[in-house]
Amino acid sequence: MLRGRSLSVTSLGGLPRWEVAELPVEDVLLFEVSWEVTNKVGGIYTVIQTKAKTTADEWGDNYFLIGPYFEHNMKTQVEQCEPVNDAVRRAVDTMNKHGCQVTDHADGKHVIAQFHEWQAGTGLILSRARKLPIATIFTTHATLLGRYLCAANIDFYNHLDQFNIDKEAGERQIYHRYCMERAAVHCAHVFTTVSEITAIEAEHMLKRKPDVITPNGLNVKKFSAVHEFQNLHAMYKARIQDFVRGHFYGHLDFDLEKTLFLFIAGRYEYSNKGADILLESLSRLNFLLRMHKSDVTVVVFFIMPAKTNNFNVETLKGQAVRKQLWDIAHSMKEKFGQKLYDALLKGEIPDMNNILDRDDLTIMKRAIFSTQRQSLPPVTTHNMIDDSSDPILSTIRRLGLFNSRTDRVKVILHPEFLSSTSPLLPMDYEEFVRGCHLGVFPSYYEPWGYTPAECTVMGIPSVTTNLSGFGCFMQEHVADPTAYGIYIVDRRFCSPDDSCNQLTKFLYGFCKQSRRQRIIQRNRTERLSDLLDWRYLGRYYQHARYLTLSKAFPDKFHMEPTSPPTTEGFKYPRPSSVPPSPSGSQVSSPQSSDVEDEDEDERYDEEEEAERDRLNIKSPFALSHVHHRKKKLHGEYKN
Repeated sequence: MLRGRSLSVTSLGGLPRWEVAELPVEDVLLFEVSWEVTNKVGGIYTVIQTKAKTTADEWGDNYFLIGPYFEHNMKTQVEQCEPVNDAVRRAVDTMNKHGCQVTDHADGKHVIAQFHEWQAGTGLILSRARKLPIATIFTTHATLLGRYLCAANIDFYNHLDQFNIDKEAGERQIYHRYCMERAAVHCAHVFTTVSEITAIEAEHMLKRKPDVITPNGLNVKKFSAVHEFQNLHAMYKARIQDFVRGHFYGHLDFDLEKTLFLFIAGRYEYSNKGADILLESLSRLNFLLRMHKSDVTVVVFFIMPAKTNNFNVETLKGQAVRKQLWDIAHSMKEKFGQKLYDALLKGEIPDMNNILDRDDLTIMKRAIFSTQRQSLPPVTTHNMIDDSSDPILSTIRRLGLFNSRTDRVKVILHPEFLSSTSPLLPMDYEEFVRGCHLGVFPSYYEPWGYTPAECTVMGIPSVTTNLSGFGCFMQEHVADPTAYGIYIVDRRFCSPDDSCNQLTKFLYGFCKQSRRQRIIQRNRTERLSDLLDWRYLGRYYQHARYLTLSKAFPDKFHMEPTSPPTTEGFKYPRPSSVPPSPSGSQVSSPQSSDVEDEDEDERYDEEEEAERDRLNIKSPFALSHVHHRKKKLHGEYKN
């Protein structure tokens, strides 16, 4: 299972240093080709969309993206204009007149073409077959066969070297797509993938070791106020609390100020995304919280799109009841306020026994009666088309997680992407994430893992695994990931039951944190966002581009071969202040979320700790606008 590291993988500081003045961006055209350019299907859309600004800052008008034409995407995501490059303009004119034809590139420009995934691989294969003078890169974000095998509940990682690849692809009726993917991998001058764990997979599934690992980044948005993300958390948490008030009306016998909101989100891949192990862990967590008579309640959202008929009537009724009670309370407050105001004007203290008349009491009794329900709060917000065979609902039935009064863990399946226009939970995904306390993504198959990465840049702790690219990346660059709110479950070297127990331990420990400890942890989590910014991770893509130029045009571009770096690179150190999780000497039952530990204020200095972390991040990669300067076309570019 162990393998040598690919070139320039070990750390962010391990890449060859390309001098800014030597970047040949003015003499090279860069194309990226993907089915997900302005076409949101999966995570590749996020890769391209978030990386676009950084790449455009570096390459200027010599950077192009090619994707499928969909009218609705064109209207919302693309600003139409005429090409400024002569060669591109002629190519577009030719395609408009005669369909897609190959034309020679002009103006003495060299071309780099990066193709993402097998759907775009045809262009790469034809370019090499026709011997076009193009430097090519092929990037796989997940091998086609790997995803299918993991979805079939096969012990994938322990049998990587034992699969009959052609047979497995044929049995799953994906042999033609697999052949295209493998051909593109072997035709490319440079082959890249997004993580070490996927590199191991690609070496066995596609029979080629990746040349460069290109981790996925994000366009990190920094706020002017240092703790603005904490304020956003409080604001959006209040909106989630409103939804919970309606969903659990009649059974709202738990304190919302001592309630934690957890969530899992992504494609509905029950095993690959770890929904199976999460549900098992929630059952065990429920037992622990009940056994210790905890006053902490955990509400877990499953945001995973599935086939539905429409909203659940009982769920819609809950929100209507909540709104009705709010209107009644608001009306009573105004009436009470008017009586109080009139009495004070007269210099009297109102008789509290007469402040509410009989009509008021009747209205309140009717409101209380409207909150009575004979059934349990639903575990799903929609009517599922395949309710009886749905994997999540079937497991909920088997485990008995029915949202009863005695359950300390409540489960809500929301089988639809979040939207601010929803009549049920009117929040965008980013708003919802900011309002939660913890994202839980115990994936078995996750080449990178954008969901925990997005949590990190928003200052929300998350659970990931050592089978996800994100988890491996954090293990490499953070000395104590748990202290920074990155909980990494071992799903590679542990049995499923042991992994489930470890996840339960993480969740139970999180429930034991005080409010102060959670605030400290969110501060630390948000500080990791710089590590995921494209300003840093973009250099891996740049390295791949120069590597492919040196292979495709060795007489024009030269890159000295380098051995993998021997240094480990920088790491965020373990915080010297109090850890965010309770120590073993503390009580075994969870503390109330509003409990404060005075000693923590003395031992924890946010600014001092943040400054130490900043020193561990090297200066951001300097993006240059050298495309405005004239360069020697036939010069030799060396690292």
